[in-house]
Amino acid sequence: MQEKFIQYLKAKSQNSTSFVDEIADVLDIGYDAAYRRINSKTSLTLEEGVKLARHYKISLNKLFEVGNQNSILAELSPPINNKEGLEMWLKQSYNNVFPLTKLKGASIVYSAKDVPIFHTLKDSYLSRYKIYVWLKDVDSSMTTDKVTFDDFIKTIPESLLESAFKLGEVYKDINITEIWSNTTANGTLQQVLYYFESGALSKNLALKICKDFEEVIYHVEEQAIHQCIIGSKNKANYHLYANDIHLMTNTIMVITPFQKVFFTPFTVISYFKIDHQPTCELMYEFFQKQMSNSKLLVNAGEKDRSLFFKRIHEKIAKLRDIIETSKSFDFE
Repeated sequence: MQEKFIQYLKAKSQNSTSFVDEIADVLDIGYDAAYRRINSKTSLTLEEGVKLARHYKISLNKLFEVGNQNSILAELSPPINNKEGLEMWLKQSYNNVFPLTKLKGASIVYSAKDVPIFHTLKDSYLSRYKIYVWLKDVDSSMTTDKVTFDDFIKTIPESLLESAFKLGEVYKDINITEIWSNTTANGTLQQVLYYFESGALSKNLALKICKDFEEVIYHVEEQAIHQCIIGSKNKANYHLYANDIHLMTNTIMVITPFQKVFFTPFTVISYFKIDHQPTCELMYEFFQKQMSNSKLLVNAGEKDRSLFFKRIHEKIAKLRDIIETSKSFDFE
């Protein structure tokens, strides 16, 4: 295992002089000690393996890959417990996404259980409401203090909004493929209904959120028709598939010419990052199967495409009617 790991490091090394000197420098050991580790005469410690993995920016899975196996390592996103944690999460997400805008051939595939967050991260009531919902799920003080959205919107930090809007903008410059089901819009609608009925969301703001959400759906439909992301500096492509068989998972796969990585939900908007390539290939194959069993809406025909979006707009209209008349309704 160590021999294979060292060979992988050599391939990653850009040192044109001495690989031994480079290892010695990273591990802060002598030339002879580094030589013995490179030739497997001395075993690498776990700490040394971690140092090397960090220096060469490789997955720790490479430390443990021995043929086929059923155990892999995953990276967990930063914990989110309050506004500061959410802002840090938004900033880290931006830092992860931005390099993709500069990388030719990079793309994202999104299995959308809910409407992807980058569609909603704009200067709108909907964006502010999404932030409120996320924080209600992770910050217990917001529940104990009975913070309403009407109160929250007056105190939301400007820096938090700026980080959210910045993340929403960066997605415009990446090729994106999304897979939606007929329930993808339900989560947002159910959240609005829940907090409206619980008294945490006023009628006035609930109706404004419905209007914002309706505009998001119109925007998505227009992008699906033209197969491009509106406002993209890179003329990024956009493809939307409708799947009637499976429910989606909010799993995101990033594909580059060099590797595949996917992010799968952990709690609320926290996620596991998986860069173990055999596992990523399995996920990629699964996405390909999903797309083969789905309709690419630009090719589905005007009738099918219009019907898909019409159903979502009808759900929004029903929610608006509930809010205005206080009727009860179930989106299932």
